[in-house]
Amino acid sequence: MSPKDNQLDHIDREILSLLQENARVSNADIARELLMAPSAVLERVKKLEQKNIILQFTTRLNPSALNQNLLAYVFIKASDGIGYTDTASALASIPEVQEVHYIAGDDCYMVKIRTFDSSSLIELMRNSIAKIPNILSTRTTIVLETVKEQQQLVIPKNKNV
Repeated sequence: MSPKDNQLDHIDREILSLLQENARVSNADIARELLMAPSAVLERVKKLEQKNIILQFTTRLNPSALNQNLLAYVFIKASDGIGYTDTASALASIPEVQEVHYIAGDDCYMVKIRTFDSSSLIELMRNSIAKIPNILSTRTTIVLETVKEQQQLVIPKNKNV
């Protein structure tokens, strides 16, 4: 897909802003907001999905409501290094792991994990992460308080996107 295929006009950007704010907003509500026909909005949303600009519609849950009060970032050094997918795939398959990132620096990966408490984090480290063959070392940072956490992206206003 060429960069021109992914260019968004102001209507696409408005649709993305509205959907990102509330994924449950109806096509009729978007159409009303943008003074468009609901069928035109539906067509645009489908095209945004086909272009992989909209990847999925999700529900954001409150971790505390599910007693997942511990948030930790684990920095992992692995012998297989960046570019090999075995370690990354093994990390990504652990349900409590929310994000896996290849990173620059002394470590190879940064992993975001949510668990119930420190005991469950230790158990996860011992029974899941430590059993991944290529892992050489880990450094764990526990989050004391989250000031801001979001998935929303800033949607540029210019036509070059």
